[in-house]
Parts: sequence; structure tokens; C-alpha cells
Amino acid sequence: MAKIIVITSGKGGVGKTTTSASFATGLALRGHKTVVIDFDIGLRNLDLILGCERRVVYDFVNVVQGEATLHQALIKDKNCDNLFILAASQTKDKEALTQEGVGLVIEDLSKDFDYIVCDSPAGIERGAFLALYFADEAIVVTNPEVSSVRDSDRILGLLASKSKRAVEGQDKINARLLITRYNPARVESGEMLSITDIEDILRIPVVGVIPESTDVLQASNTGTPAISLKGTDVSEAYCDVVSRFLGENKPLRFTQADKKGIFKRIFGGAR
Repeated sequence: MAKIIVITSGKGGVGKTTTSASFATGLALRGHKTVVIDFDIGLRNLDLILGCERRVVYDFVNVVQGEATLHQALIKDKNCDNLFILAASQTKDKEALTQEGVGLVIEDLSKDFDYIVCDSPAGIERGAFLALYFADEAIVVTNPEVSSVRDSDRILGLLASKSKRAVEGQDKINARLLITRYNPARVESGEMLSITDIEDILRIPVVGVIPESTDVLQASNTGTPAISLKGTDVSEAYCDVVSRFLGENKPLRFTQADKKGIFKRIFGGAR
């Protein structure tokens, strides 16, 4: 049976879809057959980030409503044989997804995949609820700012009370924290919350820290998951996230500001 992971947050624009694409790609590259589902009905972006937007013929809603089979709707990634994408609909209403229909899709996918990654929309609307309802594990994505962390705390409350596991009295969802757009220099200057600040508020373990970087925008614009930008800090950070998720012991990186030497302090970085 597949393990179902929801990538979620309370606030929009924190990097959930970027994370879903990179995390699913990372699992697939490690040999695990993985499918990533876009739950953001009406505003799909996952297919753009994975560079398969022109190949979408049938989508998640078509499958839920019986208008297409999973075989017709699943898109195999061009660069990774173990990765498949189930795109969201751009034209249907958010209410087009039903709990029963999503459950049947998840059940069918569980027969063939090792991991099902659910890319949740922001907030607490229907798509977000359905994305987390069937989850076994959660990665809660937050930026190091008060509003984002506060909204993530609300999502943790929903995971603990509204998921299928909670309703049925099963073991709770294993939730882990991913901090994105982290800039240690800005943390030191007091412009951002520190990792310790965020951990003290949310009280869940950190699975990774993704540094603030223009490489993320480059990846999105070229239809490439950030984890595939070899040699960049962002790629290495997402690789570390996948490794930790799979049980490997990896120290957190990209958490300390660069220390300038005496010549840089006197003369600046440029010569």
C-alpha cells in the first residue's frame, strides 16, 4: 500500500507546489514509484512547474467524475520513469471534488504506487481539506514570518482533528515542518523568525530548510523542479529533505549567515 503525504500550509505563496514537485521528484529519483496530485482546482500550477502543461488532456476532476480513467489522466514525467502527475482542472469549480470520489482515486493509486504526494491549495477550503483528509504524513510548509507560522498552526489543528485518521481514532498524522525562503542574514538582523522561534511555536520536527534563492523562480519559469537544478543550494536542500524523510541522518544546512572576512568588511564584496 502506498504512503500518502500531503504538502500543506495555511498561507498561500509559501512554496507548496514547488515543494510538492521537488519532493515527489526526489522520491522518484530514489527508486520509489511516486504520483503527485494537484488539488488546487481552478488554479493549477503543478503541471507548469513539472513542464508537462501541454500534455494535460484529462485531469483529476475528469477521473473523479468518471469522465476518464486514471490510465488516461496520469502523465508520466519525461525525465524520471518513476514519477507520474495527476493535474488539476483549470475550468471546473472547487466543489467538483467529492470525498468519496477522491477516496476511490487514492485507493486505486495505492495499488500501484509507493508514494502519493498531495499538493494542497492554501487555506482551509474544500480542496485543502480533501488533500489532507486521507494523509498518513504531512509536510507543513511555512515561511519565517509571523503570519505564515500562525496559519500553519491552524493547519496543524485541522490535521489533528479533521483527517480520516483523527475521525477514525487511528494514530495521528506524522507532521513535519519545512521552512522555505530562509535567509540567515535577515534572521540575524531581526527581519525574519529563526528556526528556533518557529519550532517553539509549532512544536513539530523540522524536515528541512530551503534557502531564499532566485533559483526557485528560474526553475518555475523553465518547467523544472527545483531539486533538478544540480549544483544549487536549493537543489541540495530539497535532496536533504527527501533523505531525512526516508530516515537518513542529515544535518541541517543553509542555516548560518556567511561570515565576511576582514577585507570584505573593509572593502566590500566587489573589487
